[in-house]
Amino acid sequence: MKVKVIPVLEDNYMYLVIEEHTREAVAVDVAVPKRLLEIVGREGVSLTTVLTTHHHWDHARGNAELARLRPGLAVLGADERICALTRRLVHGEELRFGAIHVRCLLTPGHTSGHMSYFLWEEECPDPPAVFSGDALSVAGCGLRLESTAQQMYESLTETLGSLPPETVFCGHEHTLGNLEFAQKVEPSNDHVRAKLSWAKKRDEDDMPTVPSTLCEELLYNPFLRVAEEPVRKFTGKAAPAEVLEALCKERASFQRAAEPLQPQARALLALQWGLLGTPRQK
Repeated sequence: MKVKVIPVLEDNYMYLVIEEHTREAVAVDVAVPKRLLEIVGREGVSLTTVLTTHHHWDHARGNAELARLRPGLAVLGADERICALTRRLVHGEELRFGAIHVRCLLTPGHTSGHMSYFLWEEECPDPPAVFSGDALSVAGCGLRLESTAQQMYESLTETLGSLPPETVFCGHEHTLGNLEFAQKVEPSNDHVRAKLSWAKKRDEDDMPTVPSTLCEELLYNPFLRVAEEPVRKFTGKAAPAEVLEALCKERASFQRAAEPLQPQARALLALQWGLLGTPRQK
């Protein structure tokens, strides 16, 4: 199983997952289809399927054009709002692409229909991987927009947190800001300090910080550390879902203070996140 990391837009990631024996390929979160097809052609693979984590513009906007360019392409996801969706997936469903197994994991929080995808091969030295979209990122997670704090907590700690402690491919390059917030939450956490130093170097070199691992995330991601005393103390809450909810609010305030948005940018984000109405696509 070979994974091509494809940076697109301002800070998004698309992925191309290649089954190296059959040369079949699966794309995750297609935002810029022509860029994807360039890499498909360069790798000499057959693209059969798109896995979309959620319906937001920056993760699904390329589906319609890609489907037009590649008739018969399967576009899969858990939310009917996903552009050009050909089949809706359900939690726990398993797919197969050659030797690659895919387990579909509903992870509400950022959106109500967010699906993460856990991929592995039997008897293969390559580690399994989860494509977490905006459910989980390096040292953070996506804003909670549609689901309850309890649902988000269960997505992070029970659904994703119970996976093997290996590779995480997320949807955005938000690592530096996430770690700066994590340092505010836990200023004495040596793992946060070391990861932040590493991320700054990667940023200076214009290099991606993905993938991460679940094993590492448990050491420095405050959204996976809601039961830890320093995180509870920072929020002033005790119940895990309440700690998570307080963290989400603090993270949003921290982001606004660090990167104030102009009104036009706020409107664009609202449109991308589905908070403003748009004509329904046929």
